[in-house]
Amino acid sequence: MQKPEAFWELLKVIFCKIQDERSDVVKFYVSAGERQGLNGQLKAKARIDTLFEEVRAQYPQIFKASEQIELAPQVLSYIVTQLQMYSLLNSDIDVKGKAYEEIVGSNLRGDRGEFFTPRNICRMAVEMLDPNERQLILDPACGTGGFLIIAMNHVVDRINKGELAKWGDADRALKTASQRIDHFLTNNIIGIDLNPNLVKAAKMNMVMNNDGAGGLFQANTLASPATWVEELRSRDILGRVDVLFTNPPFGSKIPVDDPAILEAYDLGHTWSYDAQADAWVMGEGIQRSQPPEILFIERCLKLLKPGTGRAAMVLPDGILGSPGLGYVRQWLLKHAIVLASIDMHPDTFQPSTSVQTSLLIFQRKTDADIALEDAAGAQRDYEVFMCLANHIGHDKRGNVLYLRDPDGNEIVDEVPQPIREYEGGRLISRTQVTRRKTVDDNTSQIAEVFREWLAEQN
Repeated sequence: MQKPEAFWELLKVIFCKIQDERSDVVKFYVSAGERQGLNGQLKAKARIDTLFEEVRAQYPQIFKASEQIELAPQVLSYIVTQLQMYSLLNSDIDVKGKAYEEIVGSNLRGDRGEFFTPRNICRMAVEMLDPNERQLILDPACGTGGFLIIAMNHVVDRINKGELAKWGDADRALKTASQRIDHFLTNNIIGIDLNPNLVKAAKMNMVMNNDGAGGLFQANTLASPATWVEELRSRDILGRVDVLFTNPPFGSKIPVDDPAILEAYDLGHTWSYDAQADAWVMGEGIQRSQPPEILFIERCLKLLKPGTGRAAMVLPDGILGSPGLGYVRQWLLKHAIVLASIDMHPDTFQPSTSVQTSLLIFQRKTDADIALEDAAGAQRDYEVFMCLANHIGHDKRGNVLYLRDPDGNEIVDEVPQPIREYEGGRLISRTQVTRRKTVDDNTSQIAEVFREWLAEQN
């Protein structure tokens, strides 16, 4: 098979593995005897095909009713034997995320500015905004769902810890937490992406990480909401999002040049600089084209809930510093409070791209706030959290970097790690101390200091 076809077949098998882990009867296996002969391989394939029928029925939005596993019996048997010894649902989230995007990146990523956000940057953004189960969480350019999965697991973890502390009994806590988690995943996680293959891949990724795949939609976020699919339109998300995370596609090679889209945005219009007033003025005409990241700024802000909605957005540094884009900064400062600007390391997106970026955190102002500042002729003064993420855990080749002592030896720490196991049929949660090399990464410290700073501001 060619790589794309092989990729989709592999994901069908992965889905069967997950379906098996969620059921009481084990079907996802190939015994040593079955591997040896064609009859055994055919028997194993029939068993896996039965699993895939269950998968098709459960995920009609991902798999068509006519789809089958197209792998030869001997190939399918080999893949199953390689996967059957692992638990995908209980594996570390970062390991699954990295492995999944390694596969997806080499098969699905196109030439449309699609670069996956590193796990630690996603986690930093999520920890900075600290979402909870009552908030509507959105990524309008979700890709394979990196931000959403980190945010989802952040909230699920909080729910599980809260219930365990409340009841003190793991079994009882698991039952009560599952109801809250199901409600949260069904109603409060939404992802949108233009690339239908990435949306499909994101749904598969979500299923491997607690689920929430029902909230993912294929649509052009920048287009009029009237063009979105009915299920997404019915969510009525404009002006209702509490927390937004995104790394939109950016670059002059993928401009938005549809007049119907451009005229709907202030930032899609022409702007001129008035030197006397030291301000940018919006004109009647529209731009011939505009990089998508500029329009995404306006769309993201309009999606947020006025007064309280907050966004964490990865942007190229040109938007924050280029003289010719002063009108973008002026528009943003008029409509939002900038809470933080994190200058990312040049190697953040390496080895994929060397583009220099920042993570911008902002909160939407209310119309009353904007009107008040217009009447006063000046915007209110406030502090902005600024820092440099100069240790991001890897080099330009993507190799992991570890902290070292003055003699050059890698530093090893003892880290408490929560584990869950069964004793006498009862689920027991305990903490186990493991020894682990310390990654040279300061993103978690940045999030911690930001939360402390934010608490002081309030």
